Formats: sequence, C-alpha cells, structure tokens
Amino acid sequence: MKIIICGIGQVGWQIARQLSGERNDVTVVDMTADLVRRATETLDVQGVIGFASYPDVLERAGAKDADMIVAATRSDEVNMVICQVAHSIFEVPRKVARLRAQSYLDAIYADLYRTGHMPIDVVISPEKEVAEAALQRLAAPHAFDTESFMDGRAQLLGLALDENCPVLNTPLRQLSELFSTLRATVVGVRRDGKLFVPDADAQLLLDDSVYLFTHSDDVSRMMEIFGKARHAQERVVIIGGGAVGLTVAKALERQTGRIRAKLIERDRGRAEAAADALDRTIVLNGDGMDGALLEEADIRNADAVLALTDDDKTNLLAAVRAKEAGCPLSIALVNDASLVALMGPLGIDAHINPRATTVSSILRYIRHGRVRQIYAIGDSEAEMIEAQVLSTSSLSGRLIRDIEFPRNVLVGGVLKGDRMMKPVPDLRVEEGDIIAIFATTADVPEVERLLQVSIDFF
Repeated sequence: MKIIICGIGQVGWQIARQLSGERNDVTVVDMTADLVRRATETLDVQGVIGFASYPDVLERAGAKDADMIVAATRSDEVNMVICQVAHSIFEVPRKVARLRAQSYLDAIYADLYRTGHMPIDVVISPEKEVAEAALQRLAAPHAFDTESFMDGRAQLLGLALDENCPVLNTPLRQLSELFSTLRATVVGVRRDGKLFVPDADAQLLLDDSVYLFTHSDDVSRMMEIFGKARHAQERVVIIGGGAVGLTVAKALERQTGRIRAKLIERDRGRAEAAADALDRTIVLNGDGMDGALLEEADIRNADAVLALTDDDKTNLLAAVRAKEAGCPLSIALVNDASLVALMGPLGIDAHINPRATTVSSILRYIRHGRVRQIYAIGDSEAEMIEAQVLSTSSLSGRLIRDIEFPRNVLVGGVLKGDRMMKPVPDLRVEEGDIIAIFATTADVPEVERLLQVSIDFF
C-alpha cells in the first residue's frame, strides 16, 4: 500500500516506523528538513521537504497514485486542507486527519466532513482518545495499562506483579486448570525489560509485568487472583484543565454514581473557562504541585489523582507529590516513552501515552482485512489486534490447536455472536467470529496474512 504521512512529529514518526516496517511504500512530508532527513536515514521511507498542504509538494510525494494520506501535522486547519487537496486534485481514496479543536469535533457539525464538503474519511482526536484512556485507567485502578475490546465485552489489562500476588511461580498451565471457568489469558509478559509471549509451562515471577486478556465480567475475580483488590473511585482530583483534563471532568460528570471531582488548573483564564463548562466539578486555580493547594483539594482523602497537563515532568512531579500527600492512586500523562521506566521508582501507579493511543486509533483505519481495533503496547513493541475472521482466512474452520501461529503470537479471546470465549485448544474458529490476537511487532505481518489480507482493504 502506498501511504503519505504529513507531519513527522511524534505521532507521524511512530506511524511511519510501524507501516514502513510492514513493507508498505511510505513517504513522509514535513517542512523541517532535519526531521525528514532523520526519518529517511533511520526508517525505510522516502521524504519530501515542504508544506504538506501545497499541491506541488503532495505531487512530489506521489499523491497521484497514493492509496491513503494521513494528515498529522500540528495544525488542524493544515490537516483539513491537506485532505481537501488530496481529494480534489489527486483523488486519494482514503484520508485520515488528526484534529484537536473541540469545535471541529462537535457532533452537530458532523456534516462538515461529507465528501461534498470537507472530504475526511476518518477524524482522529488525540484529546478524546487520551481522555477515554484516562477513564479506562480509572476504572481499573491497579492496572498500569488497559484497553477495551469486543464492544466492551473484553479488557486488556497490564498488571505489575508484587509479593502480594498469590500465583507467583505457578505454571500458566496449572493456573488454567485451577481456574478453568475464568475467561482470561496471559498473552504477554515483560521481564527484565523484554516483552515476550509465554508458553503454557511458563511461570510468573516477582516483578514481572503481565498483559491479560479477559472477559469484562471476570475482571474483579481476576484481580483478586493476582492480588489486586478493587476499590470504587468516588473522589478524583484532576491536575490540568486543558482539553484532556476538561474532557475527563465532563465524562465523570456524565457518569452515574457518586463520583466527586476537583480540577486544578494553573492558568487563570483556562480555570475560569473550565468552571463555566462544568456543573458539579470544583475548579481550583493554582499550581498542581503546590502542597497547600493539594491540601485544599483534600488530596489525602481522594481515591485517585490524574495528572493531565501538557508537560510530562509536571505530571510526574504532581503525581509524586499527590502520592506523598496520601492519595492511594496516581495516574500520569506521559508523552516521552523513555520516562515510563521512572514510573515504578517514583511510585506512580499508571501512565497514559498519548502517542500510543493516537497511533493505535490511526492504525485501526489503515490495517488490511476486517480489522476492528488495534492497541499498540509499550513503545510499539506489540499489538493487540481485534479482527473479523473472513471466509478466505486460513483461520476459518480450524481448531485453535491446529493453527500454526508464530512463536510470539497468542489468541486472547474469540467472540461468537455475543459470547466471548476463552481460546481453549479445541475451540473452533469460524467465519464471522471476532478474534483478538496478541502479537509482537515483528509478527504483525504474519498475523495479517493469517487473517487473509484483502486487496480491497476497506
């Protein structure tokens, strides 16, 4: 597939790295020569220097015969113009744009993106994606990573194993026998910095980080088995009143229950705007790292703190300060993947990577076949892929035990109708089933082959 990626910032870079590694014909476009040079020297991509919204620049990038264009520059308006030019002049069949401004995302203006108006096939909102990720982290407080699959029927959870885990040093085969009715599968393990797919004889060790794919109804039981008690999150403090923090606060207000939220925002104008936009959330104007202000927010009696400013270091320090003040759960927004290693030593419980969530959303619309969802894990070390099984797929009609998956590929679950099934060896995969597969990045092309990639990928 020939893909043009406009904007080679963090998101554009990650998409280019991912897609070029899967043998797609990728061209990156950016006005910064150093970024383009770095991409062409590091990745298997072609590069064009220039303003991506200019027709002559897109023509040099090969827009005449491109299958898709991804507009991921820092400007909403530039991204929209890129898609318009790609459609009107070059008839690029698929156009994806990253948009940030809430006004562009309001449902009442959805007609804006019809072909006859602003021809954008897929709109990705980083702030919306990150806000949803924050809410999922809040719903699974002891998981450092989480994502919903199969229309909410299944969850992918990342758990750090400590001395309170009662199943340490127990072979996974034995766990399956002990908890035969538990619809959960350990699909990935990170040990000593390396992520791998465990076999049935593998044991879980102290300080391992594990990824589990489980039926949503079995999350509570699974948490107990792994020594992670669940508590209701009724009092939440949000640090940062920008687009992400405000979206999270609004979502919490819409939830039924007794959630009481407080929002801390340093900028006075932004704090006033947040106060006007929220009904039940208390908004405080000040520095989220200020101990006195945290005390005013009653941080010691809060169930969770979400540090969601646009600065990584502020989020890390604010989360640490909140933990020191007595808050039991801290979740930090972190853009720089190299800082994730500091989470454990700093005592921060979970993090959200905006780049990973945005990349996952974009990849979902780029993949071949009937792919419904993709979630990038870690620094794009692996993916959880949810897809519909086609009649032409080599998976269709076969028992799971008879399918020759690569070493680092494992089925997490199979959805048959409205029933999510545990992938036991004698389960037969059939046409129309929804299957969730965990795969390290190197094995993703083989997974796509098994799912039977179609030339008509949409």
